[in-house]
Amino acid sequence: MYLEIVSPEATLFSGEVTSVSVPGINGEFEMLNNHAPIVSILKNGHVKIVGDLELSNASASKFIKKEKGYWLPINSGTIEMNSNKVIVLAD
Repeated sequence: MYLEIVSPEATLFSGEVTSVSVPGINGEFEMLNNHAPIVSILKNGHVKIVGDLELSNASASKFIKKEKGYWLPINSGTIEMNSNKVIVLAD
């Protein structure tokens, strides 16, 4: 599936990923390929991404490399998933 993460300053990542987990206001949830359409508000936590990410030098410092992917700390945001495209608007 395709993931795009946008902050007020810049697009932090765009590309293909295996899965995305986000801190929803009612708890953390994960999206995989062919997930049902969803729109949700995000709270303070980490966007957890599994896949082979190619990060630009400008945004790489914002991500935390973990054993099985990358974590991006956020304060809040929104997420939309539709037709295998995930858009995260993160603050």
